[in-house]
Amino acid sequence: MGAETKTNRKQSLGRRGEESAARYLADRLGWTIVERNWRCPEGELDIVAYDGTRHVVCEVKTRSGTVFGAPVEAVTRAKAARLRRLAGRWAAQHGVPAATVRIDVIGLVLAPRGDRSGFELDHLRGVC
Repeated sequence: MGAETKTNRKQSLGRRGEESAARYLADRLGWTIVERNWRCPEGELDIVAYDGTRHVVCEVKTRSGTVFGAPVEAVTRAKAARLRRLAGRWAAQHGVPAATVRIDVIGLVLAPRGDRSGFELDHLRGVC
């Protein structure tokens, strides 16, 4: 398998995971999706949602399996600090007090074949 094919598969899986996470937030939890893939020079936020009380930045991590650990374990201290900085930038741009923005992580693992949902989902709230 060529590197390009592997990269395309990984990007496709990531896009499917983000779409599944957005559906979960909107359809199952009733949250409003405010923004997807918000970018600034310092980086990107996957999903910004509103849960009815506050804005929530959702970092989405999607994996095909757990050989290298659960997807949520990919959020290191450095990644958490970066998410907090990016959330602050998003908040400033949108006139939202940064201290009120919560950061969640949604981990998705490709479900076994035959599972119609497509992913097993783990939602950690207020990770940093």
